[in-house]
Amino acid sequence: MVDSPHGKVRIGVGLVGARSLPGLGSEFHELVNALDKSEVDSLWLADLISTSVVEPTIGSTWVAARTERIKVGTGVTVLPGRNPMLLAAELASLAVLAPKRVLPVFGIRAATPHDRQFYPVPGRLDACFEESLVVLRRLLTEDSVTHHGEFFTLDDASITPRPDRPLDLWLGGRAPVGLRRAGRFADGWLASFLTPAETAHARTVIEGAARDAGRTIDDDHYGTNVWFTVPGTDVDAALERAAAQRPDVDPRELVGIGWDGVAELIRRYADGGITKFVVRPSAPVPDWFAYLDQFTAELGPLESG
Repeated sequence: MVDSPHGKVRIGVGLVGARSLPGLGSEFHELVNALDKSEVDSLWLADLISTSVVEPTIGSTWVAARTERIKVGTGVTVLPGRNPMLLAAELASLAVLAPKRVLPVFGIRAATPHDRQFYPVPGRLDACFEESLVVLRRLLTEDSVTHHGEFFTLDDASITPRPDRPLDLWLGGRAPVGLRRAGRFADGWLASFLTPAETAHARTVIEGAARDAGRTIDDDHYGTNVWFTVPGTDVDAALERAAAQRPDVDPRELVGIGWDGVAELIRRYADGGITKFVVRPSAPVPDWFAYLDQFTAELGPLESG
């Protein structure tokens, strides 16, 4: 078990790629069936339009409908370029139908340059992101919203139904401006491709920005994606991918090699104040039932609370 003074340690399953594009539907079906029979409590879907990944909002809805207890997170959903009013209605309905099981995380831009063409924004990306967050949160929490901004105009707008408990809206981001934005706007933060030392520092930046804005973020609402090479898969390919994302750091600081390696990486992140983890395999998983059995056996004991 990983003891943390910051709260309960939880480890979820992340999905990146499928075994093959034609078999995507059957693989996702297998994954959800395996999750429903496992002790893992959350699945996290990435917003990667041009890859063989299920779109996160649709995928989250399908998982929530097919299961009774699995939490569904988006890590991360690109927000600028989407209509925040319609997204608020979708998330609210999903949260009503699957209470306490919807975990949205938002980012400012698509992970790959090729995918950025799918999210056109008529103006400054950062300004659109922040205004979208304001509109999204207000619609999810207020009975009536009037908003006249640079990008969106609403008069006496409302969405129903809304969940009894407001959704926590988490943000991604690793640049200093993104960390400060998380402090000003977010209910939590999910990192990606940051080392344990960098996440520890990032947490202090977010906390400082939150204090400056007169707000607080729950102590256990700091998380990270953890990239993991399943035994028997190509370690060099995983390290090369990490190096492409962060050529300035040793990729072994970003990738857990084998079960022992990912467990040790989680412990190091936890030492820096991270309590929520999304473990993403670096290569397609041939058998989700076997993978989740081993996932539970190897990583389940690290969870606390």
